[in-house]
Amino acid sequence: MASRAQPLSGLHKTGAVFAALVTLAVLGPLAAVMARADWPLALGPADLAAIRFTLVQAALSALLSVVLAIPVARALARRDFAGRRMLVTLMGAPFLLPVIVAVLGLLAVFGRAGWINAALMGIGLGRIDVYGLQGIVLAHVFLNLPLAVRLILQGWQDIPSERVRLAIALGFSGADMRRHFERPLLRAVLPGAGLLIFLICTTSFAVALILGGGPRATTVELAIYQAFRFDFDLGRAAALGLVQVAICLGAGALAFGAIRGRELGTGLDRPPLAWPGDGQGARARDALAITLAALFLLLPLLAVALKGLPALAGMPLSVWQAALRSVVLALASAGLAVALALPIALLVARLRRPGLVEGLAFLTIAVSSLVIGTGMFVLIRPWGDPVALALPVTGLVNALVALPFLLRALVPAALAAEGGQGRLAEALGMSGMARLRHAILPRLARPLGFGAGLAAAFSMGDLGVITLFSSPGQGTLPLEMYRLMGAYRTDDAQGAAVLLMALTLALFWLFDRGGRLDAIAR
Repeated sequence: MASRAQPLSGLHKTGAVFAALVTLAVLGPLAAVMARADWPLALGPADLAAIRFTLVQAALSALLSVVLAIPVARALARRDFAGRRMLVTLMGAPFLLPVIVAVLGLLAVFGRAGWINAALMGIGLGRIDVYGLQGIVLAHVFLNLPLAVRLILQGWQDIPSERVRLAIALGFSGADMRRHFERPLLRAVLPGAGLLIFLICTTSFAVALILGGGPRATTVELAIYQAFRFDFDLGRAAALGLVQVAICLGAGALAFGAIRGRELGTGLDRPPLAWPGDGQGARARDALAITLAALFLLLPLLAVALKGLPALAGMPLSVWQAALRSVVLALASAGLAVALALPIALLVARLRRPGLVEGLAFLTIAVSSLVIGTGMFVLIRPWGDPVALALPVTGLVNALVALPFLLRALVPAALAAEGGQGRLAEALGMSGMARLRHAILPRLARPLGFGAGLAAAFSMGDLGVITLFSSPGQGTLPLEMYRLMGAYRTDDAQGAAVLLMALTLALFWLFDRGGRLDAIAR
């Protein structure tokens, strides 16, 4: 209570200003989109088809992701094996991999000339097609299965170990464990996990851009891009943008309500528990689930590495230039995201109002990056050339996209620091920058490093706003990869994918490792 009564410092006031600016940066472009749209909204048959396809593919992707994640999470919760910690770590970073790299890897395994089709043709069976609805759903399951496993595994490991031991002492069978433990757990966890993945899939642009695009495989975001880039019909793009916001608002409200209060990561390192009713059949099923999930997640990345590494030396100069632009943009975006998030997190910790974080997170997720980019184009166009500002606008939007994840990492640590070291510093008469430097920041080093790494990784892999603004000489590495794929220069695209994957992982590791080392040094 004492901290609430104290006047806000200059840094806390800066946090209030930054929170207002973030809100303006999201609502301003949204207002521009609303002003540019034709009222009443006139949606044609193609637009209605895009809305239906968006909802169908997102629902199928979410359903398959959570259904396939159940046996994997169950196996990870019950089995201990060599490499388990590494696999669980992989399940904790579903957004780290650039989407275009994931899609290229899936094409290498499941595409027309991929490993699966080569095997099918070798035994006289027909080919499978990964373009259209089935390809988009496949890519979304690949990208979101780790997240679904992570969420369900968190619920599994939230079960107190004492209850499991009591069940063993009472002689519970496998059927008893499913009735009294698994089913209540899944009823509690699956709705939130499914709704969150549904929300993610409704705003997935790069997957639909590469694997969709036909009249029957166009999402709302892809329709916005086509109306903007090909037809330059700003009115239709704005109308579709409002539809996209409505979809995200509905899905986001349900998802945030379902997962509110749950934190990723707590207890995930707890050793697996012996489960009543475990027999040889259960062990075999768990081993099969873990093996198939690992193959599904790792084979596409292996395919990219095997095909891309030999092509690195012969890549054109444009790829290296795009890589340099991407690295500079990622560093700038991460720096801006940290500069915005730190004062806001400290303000939330001082006011003890985590609801501010929920509101900002909901706002930046509900208004997709493509809608924000469209609104910024509309705002900039009367005063200047939006194409000339492609990279700064992309960096700003990437920072806004990363902000909810930074705040999620920072606010719990800031609340703990304020309640512990902050009070001690006040008792010792420390205030201002001295209090921040010696009492608060050492406790924020790790989440700051982790959050900055996520922001840099998101920016490195982004293939969204840059597609609206860029000219041929301004492309980032993901956009250059997309252009190479469109020109059927597969070897160069594979080499660029390896480079993008390596740079993304390196930036994340450097920031995350730097935060950990700084925390230890302090």
